[in-house]
Amino acid sequence: MIKATINNVDIEVPEGTNILWAAKKAGFTIPTLCNHPDLEPGGQCGICVVEIEGIPGLKRACMTPIGEGFKVRTHTPRVMATRKQLVELILSNHDTDCLTCVKNNNCELQQLAATLGINVLDYPKFEEKLPIDHTSVSIVRDPNKCILCGRCIQVCSKVQTVNALAVNHRGCDTLITTAFDAGLGNSVCINCGQCVVHCPVGALYERSAAEEVWEAIHDPDKFVVVQEAPAVRVMLGEEFGMPTGSLVSGKMHAALRRLGFDAVLETNFTADLTIMEEGTELISRLTSGKNLPLITSCSPGWIKFMETFYHDMIPHMSTAKSPQQMFGALAKTYYAQVKGIDPAKIVSVSIMPCTAKKFECQRPEMNASGYQDVDYVLTTREIGRMMREAGLDIKEMPDEPPDDILGEYTGAATIFGATGGVMEAAVRSAYRLVTGKELEDVEIKPVRGLKGIKEAEIDIEGTKVKVAVAHSCGQARELLDKVQDQIAKDGKSEYQFIEVMACPGGCVGGGGQSWGSNMAKRARRGESLYEEDRSLPLRRSHENPSVLAIYEKFLEKPNSEKAHKLLHTHYYKRSAVDGKILPG
Repeated sequence: MIKATINNVDIEVPEGTNILWAAKKAGFTIPTLCNHPDLEPGGQCGICVVEIEGIPGLKRACMTPIGEGFKVRTHTPRVMATRKQLVELILSNHDTDCLTCVKNNNCELQQLAATLGINVLDYPKFEEKLPIDHTSVSIVRDPNKCILCGRCIQVCSKVQTVNALAVNHRGCDTLITTAFDAGLGNSVCINCGQCVVHCPVGALYERSAAEEVWEAIHDPDKFVVVQEAPAVRVMLGEEFGMPTGSLVSGKMHAALRRLGFDAVLETNFTADLTIMEEGTELISRLTSGKNLPLITSCSPGWIKFMETFYHDMIPHMSTAKSPQQMFGALAKTYYAQVKGIDPAKIVSVSIMPCTAKKFECQRPEMNASGYQDVDYVLTTREIGRMMREAGLDIKEMPDEPPDDILGEYTGAATIFGATGGVMEAAVRSAYRLVTGKELEDVEIKPVRGLKGIKEAEIDIEGTKVKVAVAHSCGQARELLDKVQDQIAKDGKSEYQFIEVMACPGGCVGGGGQSWGSNMAKRARRGESLYEEDRSLPLRRSHENPSVLAIYEKFLEKPNSEKAHKLLHTHYYKRSAVDGKILPG
């Protein structure tokens, strides 16, 4: 332990603690723009400078470990003047059209300028208007808003190991951009949106579909159905100032009806359906011993990562579509048939915590209904803005259930939004499918939580099934490298079933979540999903009566020919240079 003082306040912290975090122990928040609690400090912005008695010059608090006996000053006249000068220099080369910026009122630079009392710039504005990158179907990149903090690069390279972004040029010409400045849509970007979540300003944001959805809602000739992902119900409240992880399932349904959607349904329904399809697929592979381990396929960012960097693992992927795409296919077939609606008039909208879902719905194979199965994807942030535009406040909404047919769900579906949730839900039903008995304790806690790669061994009446769970593509890379080495060496892997989610924490950490997210918030959202699971009368996917009905009336049985046509898919090999589909 190290003893020191910060602004005359005595502290004791573990050796190696940087001054930024040591100051928090003393009750002082040192401002910064480049630092993020989930990323390694980089010291790019320099705003966290402090003075240390007896040590010449200013030191960056995020990069400087506190030493024994240090006497640190965090807001001397020199420190305060330097911080203000640095922020003014950033603002002098920043597009400050704040009122039309997507991050208005959520921008860390805007908040810092207000905190430091910067009302007039002492430096002339120098703005060279650069073209905005619209090449991606999911993410827009505006270099005019970029402050070169490097957070996007760090999360893309260190956490996701995708390396779609890098620093180009030097000096005043420095830019954060893609290889050859070709644009995100022509890079290996997997559309996960972690760069968006970690950007402190409005340099990265989702490509919005709000106007198209408004147009569909206002068109009397269209029947607009909406589905909401499991994770949205524990994130939407944050858009309206509610505590992190507030569960707003019923309020969300009520608000969506008042927004003007013709049918308010549930992605959770097709999450239950996914378990039936994927669980049956797992049992088939366990029986045959072929293409094990089976790897889950719900996360579109992970799917593109696999197609780009690990396409030799395609035979191991579950062919089951994600719940979003299963819903889209059924909305324009089964739902249209039952309701007597012309599928050509149905507009299918999904609300997701995920920017990669915008890419997924436009994949060329996602048209099993004869139409584009999902027409538009809105992030949690987008639907929050639409609700505010309509004068709705989620806090004031009553609790209402979703509509019927594609709306009923179990607790197993809800936990899809947390890392390990798909695995847990699958095991709950796989046990029944194999043994004919119900799993007594449905809570499989070894696959829960935010620690690194999680492992568990499930005993299904004497059959040992070893499973693994990874969240973030960096963890997926580590796990797949291990699997590939095992297969090369022994001809098989120690695992039979693997769950991968592209985003840290799973869908509760998706790229479309509310601004200002970190791992602590993601953990709280996940706990709220488990709380809803415990509160529901049905907690196993195979108990969902609407799922049983759709098999009886329409799909026949899990993995039937009709189910394969509507609910299963295939994958492509992609270039590790630009992410494009490779021939063959």
